[in-house]
Amino acid sequence: MDFTLDARTEDLRRRVRAFVAHEVVPLEADRSAWDAWENIGLPARDALRAKAKAAGLWAPQVSPGRGGLGLSMVGQAAFYEEANWSIFGPSSLNCAAPDDGNMRLLDKVASEPQKDAFLDPIVAGANSSFAMTEPAPGGGSDPGMIRTAAERRGDQWVVRGRKWFISGAALAERFILIARTDPDPAETRRHLTAFLFERDRPGWRIVRRIPNMGPDEHGGVCELEFDGLEIPGANVLMEVGDGLKVTQIRLGPARLTHCMRWLGLAKRCVAIAAGYAEEREGFGVRLADRESVQIKLAEVAQAIAIGRLLVMQAAWLLDRGDFARKEVSMAKMHVADTLHLAADTAVQLQGARGYSKDSVAEWIYRYARCARLVDGASEVHKMVLAGLYAREGTDFWRWQPA
Repeated sequence: MDFTLDARTEDLRRRVRAFVAHEVVPLEADRSAWDAWENIGLPARDALRAKAKAAGLWAPQVSPGRGGLGLSMVGQAAFYEEANWSIFGPSSLNCAAPDDGNMRLLDKVASEPQKDAFLDPIVAGANSSFAMTEPAPGGGSDPGMIRTAAERRGDQWVVRGRKWFISGAALAERFILIARTDPDPAETRRHLTAFLFERDRPGWRIVRRIPNMGPDEHGGVCELEFDGLEIPGANVLMEVGDGLKVTQIRLGPARLTHCMRWLGLAKRCVAIAAGYAEEREGFGVRLADRESVQIKLAEVAQAIAIGRLLVMQAAWLLDRGDFARKEVSMAKMHVADTLHLAADTAVQLQGARGYSKDSVAEWIYRYARCARLVDGASEVHKMVLAGLYAREGTDFWRWQPA
């Protein structure tokens, strides 16, 4: 496995680092640039987006023919890690969830008319959403439990049901919806279909924007109700019955890009903690000279390095056409834990300042808690790994031949 960055990717990585440091990070200290949900406000975000487009740092996951940079997964790993040095970086460069995963999916599997109507607006900057998760007894980590149903009526599909914790829905203009099209409860492979719809279609509503620990992404996490939403047959993504395949194509890489971004935030936490330790003295000794502090920082640095290796291995396999299921699951669990460790360390070493909103570590600490839940709770990924080991035995750790 060769994780060497080619000249173009290394140039992009360096330019992203400089852009984030000079254009994005200063806005973290300007509360007038924030919105009510502790994210960057849309006017400030859109101004940054215009600068990112002009700098050629826009939509790294999308093919150049559609207005993106067309980076490989390995290339995206380097780009995204630099982007999320700032809490506002990914959104400014159009590589934040859920738009990131939606663009990658549509670029890969949508028809040309669907790309024109749904992908191109998201690449241009429109918000989007992926509606899959449901309230109990509906589907969450287990898509076999999805109850939202789509019934064919002539050339239309009529949707009824509920979704919740749908990221970005309050601002989304384009939606990808996963619904059951085979009513047979025994059918669990071809029972789902993916649909595309626009915000202004009647027959659905946002029940509420669900309050949470925050900080909140643009459009929050929402509960949706479908009561007769009509979707044209031309808006079926892939084929009827391919909904499970759609989720697999989208969610694997999306889990990994979460990890790429989280590594950037974790590195930022180390820098914050180390910078404070260099300056702060107590009892005649700098914090940075205390062995206990050095151990904390070393543990986080090591965890980040391990996380990057896991991410790059999974990215390399995805670039080769592998599903990389266990590699993505291992990266997801480890990097989620690493982000929490890094944020906790940054808060702890700063003392009261770290717990206050004077430090961005407080923001990252609250954000980090969701990392072990989104795109599959850590316990679900452990179940996946256990199942793969039971099937593969010692081949679980097989080498990759040339």
